Amino acid sequence: MAKVLIVDDEKLIVKGLRFSLQQDGYETDCAYDGEEAVAMAKNSVYDIILLDVMLPKLSGLEVCQQIREFSDVPIIMVTARGEDLDKILGLDYGADDYITKPFNVLEVKARIKAVLRRSARQSSAVSEKAVKINELVGGDLLLDVDNRRLYIGEREVNLTSKEFELLELLVRNPGKVYSREKLLSDVWGADFPGDVRTVDVHIRRLREKIETNPSEPLYVQTKWGIGYYFRTQS
Repeated sequence: MAKVLIVDDEKLIVKGLRFSLQQDGYETDCAYDGEEAVAMAKNSVYDIILLDVMLPKLSGLEVCQQIREFSDVPIIMVTARGEDLDKILGLDYGADDYITKPFNVLEVKARIKAVLRRSARQSSAVSEKAVKINELVGGDLLLDVDNRRLYIGEREVNLTSKEFELLELLVRNPGKVYSREKLLSDVWGADFPGDVRTVDVHIRRLREKIETNPSEPLYVQTKWGIGYYFRTQS
């Protein structure tokens, strides 16, 4: 059964969620502030994280952003505010879904199952389309598809799973302009609850990692009013 990290500073909520999830066979860990959540996500492997927005030390959005620097574990944001802005921000920071307090524990379980199913489908799709070659792209950029690694010259660049999938799709089709909607559908899946700003956030982070000057990118180009494309270097 899946291993869940529950992050909330309200201990009664944590206790109730933990009991209910364990009744269904889930393995659970708990964190009560943002710093503890990041540390636990680094030191343990989780299948999914339930992450409250309002936390001591680091906010849930900051936690989500930091976790996305090293992991693509599915994250469901939990907010008491119920404002659309919180939901949008959570998804843009890398969350996979959101739920608003007060919630029914049955809804939480349903969301967890849905996100885990979506994650499993995406992992399966990635495995099926994996290629048995390395691709040298544009001078110093080397994309190792088999091992899902990126090298710029002699330096290895750490990418999250979604950053790698996004770059791989663009690299395989140099010059082809992809709309943000198409990238969202192809990389995140048609049933992903986020919007196209998720693509913009990941493109920005990708450029920060692979471009010498992210404000004047050489590789990942913008086609204004349409989307993004990859430009090979001679």
